Amino acid sequence: MTEPAEIRVPDIGDFDSVEVIELLVAVGDTVEAEQSLITLESDKASMEIPASHAGTVESIAVAVGDKVSEGDVIVSLSTSPTAPAEPAKAAPTAEVAPVEQSTATETVSVLVPDIGDFDEVEVIEILIQPGEHITVEQSLVTLESDKASMEIPSTVSGEVTSILVAVGDKISAGSEIVQVSATGVVNDAQPASTPAQPPAAPQPEPAAPTASAETDTSKRKQNARSPTQKMARESGSRAHASPGVRKFARQLGVDLTLVAGSGHKGRVLKSDVKSFVKSSMETSGTPYGRAGSAVGFTGGAGIPPIPEVDFSVFGETERVELTRINRLTAQNLHRAWLNMPLVTYHEEADITELEAFRKSLKAKAADKGIRVTGLVFHVKALAAAIKAFPRFNSSLSADGESLVYKKYFNIGIAVDTPAGLVVPVLKDADKKSIYTLSEEMSELSKKAREKKLKPDDMQGACMTISSLGGIGGTAFTPIVNPPEVAILGISRAKMQPVWNGTEFIPRLMCPLDVTYDHRVIDGAEGARFMAHYCELIADVRNLLL
Repeated sequence: MTEPAEIRVPDIGDFDSVEVIELLVAVGDTVEAEQSLITLESDKASMEIPASHAGTVESIAVAVGDKVSEGDVIVSLSTSPTAPAEPAKAAPTAEVAPVEQSTATETVSVLVPDIGDFDEVEVIEILIQPGEHITVEQSLVTLESDKASMEIPSTVSGEVTSILVAVGDKISAGSEIVQVSATGVVNDAQPASTPAQPPAAPQPEPAAPTASAETDTSKRKQNARSPTQKMARESGSRAHASPGVRKFARQLGVDLTLVAGSGHKGRVLKSDVKSFVKSSMETSGTPYGRAGSAVGFTGGAGIPPIPEVDFSVFGETERVELTRINRLTAQNLHRAWLNMPLVTYHEEADITELEAFRKSLKAKAADKGIRVTGLVFHVKALAAAIKAFPRFNSSLSADGESLVYKKYFNIGIAVDTPAGLVVPVLKDADKKSIYTLSEEMSELSKKAREKKLKPDDMQGACMTISSLGGIGGTAFTPIVNPPEVAILGISRAKMQPVWNGTEFIPRLMCPLDVTYDHRVIDGAEGARFMAHYCELIADVRNLLL
């Protein structure tokens, strides 16, 4: 009497809805364990699905062109549990010896199986070590072609005596990978005429897990993230994951030994890696843990870290510690860079008339003991511009669900000091005159260079100006200083020929750069803001309107 058993698509990594391109068996065929049944092909690789046990094909549940995923039924096999009469006749005492020999220790070479149309595939990872005990189906090496990654499993269990390949080697089907001192090896040379093969009795056993796979997987998922498993992973045991998931984890810089798997037998799935990354970021606010080290990552935000270099081997060196301001600035800007989708828009403003007006104020300003610079006009123009475009004078709430609009207009000025960059703030810039703002800017700059700025002097900015006009440059990309949503960059102005419709005339053109948080400000609004700003700065009379 036969017992039907369903063969299902096993865990095939991060592939889903993969097309069946070939049927390798027909109804009535007798198949052996590990014999290929169908061939699947995704956009990245081809793979054959083997039978988990032997039997006769009773029905085929798929056709060429069908799309299948993990758990889908491929074929139904009829299996013969144990013939009642023949085993009794065919199992005399004298026949016991071959069975005992089949479990004896034997050195076996594990070869690369048929891997489709791949040839000379590079070994990118050795997954076992000499002396390690391995089991059937345990992955031995990882291969990677220009199209896919694949792991080569062991066909035997036992102790690894030698590894015959190294990382970087090119291997093909039939190449030797490792030698194993194997136990429990099925004797392929056993005569086919043996009345009843000893392994026949347990053959239906694999069918039972298949039938209860859903329940078994459900239980494993419940236990997948237990502290015990987490500790086992952290102690150095190897994670169970497909090549696709390993490649995905490598791209993100995630250490798979820290990821709890929710798949069959604790297998790490792509969704587990994503959840781990999300959890790490939510726990620390950024992808970093204590002391700026990554939690489960090889570098910041999944980026491999820059290796330490001993520069002294090339010549004389000197180590100087960063100032506190340098360190804080680096941390704040790095946080902004990681958390904000930043866009920079470049423009040029005609400041010919502005510069002429500024020069006309020199004498009167000198009488007041004040020096009027071009930067103070940018402060005044920026205050008017963010009043006209309120989103530039807002901050995104911590949950990202709302905007906080500010009804005051404070402008930060980035000041370069020997200790590093600081940003004092000019309060209520919209209400103050050019002379008042010039006086305050001079005082704040002096205090910054003398390290006398108070916390209140550097708080409350709505938007910041970073000016390189006194140094040079034609354009740059300033980084937004959160919780602000934008920053204005100014480079050195220079005379250029400008076409006025009939002729080229010399005009003083000032390069401007505005960087903004794209979650708050879109490209069209950014362009409109800069167009309005250029109108204001080109003719300061517009500031009176």
